[in-house]
Order: sequence, then structure tokens, then C-alpha cells
Amino acid sequence: MTDATKQAIRALSWRRLLGRFKEHPLARVGPGLITGVADDDPSGIATYSQAGAQFGLNMLWAMPASFPLMAVVQATCARIGRVTGKGLSANIKEAFPAPVLFGVVTALVVANTLNIAADVAAMGEVAELVTGVDRHFMTAFFVVGTLMLQVFVPYHRYVAFLKWLTISLLAYAAVLFTVHIDWVEVVKRTFWPHISFTSAYAAVVVGVFGTTISPYLFFWQASEEVEDMEGRGPLLGDDDSAPAELRRIGWDTWSGMLYSNVTAFFIALATATTLYPAGITRIETAAQAASALRPLAGQFASLIFALGILGVGLIGVPVLAGSVGYAVSEAFGWRFGLEKKARNAGGFYTVIAVSVLLGLGIQYSPIPPMTALFWSAILNGVLAVPLMAVILILARRSETMGRYRIGTAYAAVGWVAVGIMSVAALLMLLPTK
Repeated sequence: MTDATKQAIRALSWRRLLGRFKEHPLARVGPGLITGVADDDPSGIATYSQAGAQFGLNMLWAMPASFPLMAVVQATCARIGRVTGKGLSANIKEAFPAPVLFGVVTALVVANTLNIAADVAAMGEVAELVTGVDRHFMTAFFVVGTLMLQVFVPYHRYVAFLKWLTISLLAYAAVLFTVHIDWVEVVKRTFWPHISFTSAYAAVVVGVFGTTISPYLFFWQASEEVEDMEGRGPLLGDDDSAPAELRRIGWDTWSGMLYSNVTAFFIALATATTLYPAGITRIETAAQAASALRPLAGQFASLIFALGILGVGLIGVPVLAGSVGYAVSEAFGWRFGLEKKARNAGGFYTVIAVSVLLGLGIQYSPIPPMTALFWSAILNGVLAVPLMAVILILARRSETMGRYRIGTAYAAVGWVAVGIMSVAALLMLLPTK
């Protein structure tokens, strides 16, 4: 082996690559970007695909309508984490009775485990579609791989990979270049849609809002602000840093949610302009959407749609599992954090491992992935309502936030989100025709 070859190999070493990732401007973006992309996980992609396939352009309005609601809730969660230096569970534990905390955490654990099951099933199906390798093998491969990264790679290195994976969402914008789109009609139907007052239409609207405003993202965003403090104190004791940090949280979260929301719009638009005109109105999985695109939009569109699913799945599964780890660990007072070694935070990593492996185990059980996704959506929809109310109470509580409570406008938008999600949860629980 020549000296030049050896030098090239050293240049491509993992340590050097990680160093380059850390130095890139993308690596300095905060938790809002990862949280936003995790919102478009494979089960979310299936929901947005179904919205476009079933109702065409007349469901596009739901994405811009949900944007300010999701952004305000997530920014509030980030603010709570950075101001107090503690995640949601720890703050709920201090401010509310124990039954409130353990009820929320228990529902989150069950919902996230079912959501993980649906997501890894979609990743396995898509990987089989792209590679031809058995879906169960690919599912196990992704699960073990993401779990090993979380357990054995420190957060400050692992997060660099997650931030680069956020680029995968651009796949859905690329799909739109492969088909003809009447943009005038798109704008018209986005702001003046033909709304159908049927149970089927209501169910899809509930699904879109439910997958957009998800409880696991609340816990993740608050806890990642704590992870990103890197030895700095909470803002409650650091008035000098507060203005810049609060501006950073606002910009980071709103831009991350915008990226997520625009991508959801593109996903629904892609299926609305391909599957809906072709009469393909039933999409149950993200992989099914990718397969259906192949004869209509071409092999390239199908491939990039599928690769986008894999990219966001590699973000979504760790976020789902990590949010459970944070919630349970803070509830029981365990040491936690993706920056800590496994031997120093055994309970935290055990919870993550169990939730992911249970999700994998459902693949080999009689429970169909779509059933897991259905019950996850129900639990998330029901849990979101009281949890958002708790978050807003915390964010306006002087004992928790000091002088950094959220303003009246933020609180008002937050309570509008609570009202909408309350209606959504009721509709979700009602039988549909």
C-alpha cells in the first residue's frame, strides 16, 4: 500500500469525518431542526400520503393551518427546558401531583412503543423495495443500528449524523420535479379548498393534526435543550445569556417546524397529483405510497420517495425512543442523557433499548403494523390535550419560569391548539362510517 493511499484512508477516518461534521454550520443548528424532521417520521409520511391520495389538493390547507400551532407548542417546550435546565417530566414532577406525571409518562411509553413498531415496519418494507432484501432482516438491521448509535456514541457526535440526515426531507421536494403540477390550482385549493363534511374527511384531518402535534416531540425538544447546554447553567440563573438564547430558541424552533410543515405539504402534494387522479385513494403505509408512485411518476420518483422514508426513519425512531428514556428517567429521578456512558445511566439506556426492541418484537407478533399505528395515533391524540394544557400552565408559572414566562400571545395560540386537539381527540374516538 502506497503512502498516498494510506494518507487517503486516514483522511476518511471516522474521527476526521465526525470532526468535519461538527465544524459544518449545519452541526451548530439547535434541536428544532431534528425535532421538526422527526415529526415527519414514516407513520407521518403515511398519514400525509393518505391525505393527498384520498382527497387530492383539498387537504393541503391542513399543513399551513397546523404550522403556527405546532411551532408555538414546540417553542414553549424548548423554552421550558432551557430556562429551567430540566426536561418536561422533571418540571411536571415538581408542579403537579404524582398521578398526573405517571399517567402522562405511562401513556407516552405505550404510544411511542407502538409508533416505533409502525415506523420500523415501514423502514423494513421500504428497504426491501429498494434492495430486495427481506423486510424483517432489514427492520432488525435498522433497529440494532440505531440502538447501538444511541447507546455507544456520545450525543455530541451522534447529533451531527442526525442533523445531516435532515437533508433527506428534500427528497419529497425532488419528487415534485418529476410530475406536472398546476401551481395556480395548488395555491387556490390550499387557501380555498372544497371541504367535505364526512366522517372520512374528518378522520384524515384528525390524523394530520395528530401526527403533526405529537407528545413525544414535546419531551424530546425540552430534553435536547438541556443536552445542548453543555455545562452552561439554566437561564433562571443567567440573565446575561437569556436574550440571545431565547432568540436562538425562537429562530431554531420556528425554522425547524417550517421545514417539517413544508415537507408534509410536499408529501401530500406528491400523492395528490399522482395517486389521486389515478384513483388510488387508499394508502396504508409509507412503503405502499412509494410503490404506487413507480408506475405513475417513474422509478426515480419512487426511489427518492423511499430513500426519504429511510432517512427520516433513522431520525424518528431514536427520537421516539429517546423521548421515552427522558420521560421515564426524570420521573424516577434516574441519571439520564445521551451524552452519558451506558454504565453511568443504565436505567435511561435500558428504557430506550426496551422500547425499541418491543417495537421490533411487534413485527413478529400477530399485531399488524397498521393496528399499532392506529392505537398509537389514538393514544397520542388523547395524550396531547392534557399534556399541552400542562405545558402551557408550566410556561406561565412564575415558580417554574421566573421572569421568562411565555407571553400572552404565545399562550393564546397554545390554548387554541389545545382546543383544536380536543375536538380532534373527540372525533378520533367517535366511530366512523
